Amino acid sequence: MNKIVKIALAATILLGMSSVTLSADVAKGQKLYLKKLKKACDMNGAKMAAQHSQFEWETFKNEGTLADELKRICPSASDDALKDKYLEHYYDFFNEYANDSGNVPSC
Repeated sequence: MNKIVKIALAATILLGMSSVTLSADVAKGQKLYLKKLKKACDMNGAKMAAQHSQFEWETFKNEGTLADELKRICPSASDDALKDKYLEHYYDFFNEYANDSGNVPSC
């Protein structure tokens, strides 16, 4: 019985750790912004994230219009920089440092 509990606990921890690594990441969003959007947007990450509140960023994400909003703010952004695989990371970064979050990024 004791072995079964240990195996179940180990499996739970392993599963929990793997789900964290598969989710979007604020730091990755910041790196992607610096690499793919900063030049096109002509503003640093703090200024870009402060364009909207956390609720507004969340609304864009939930409605599926985050790429459209980024294109509106940064008209010279390439379609390559706005791929779906990047949007979740951008969202996490912008939401973390939105104008009502009280957080300031280091970029």
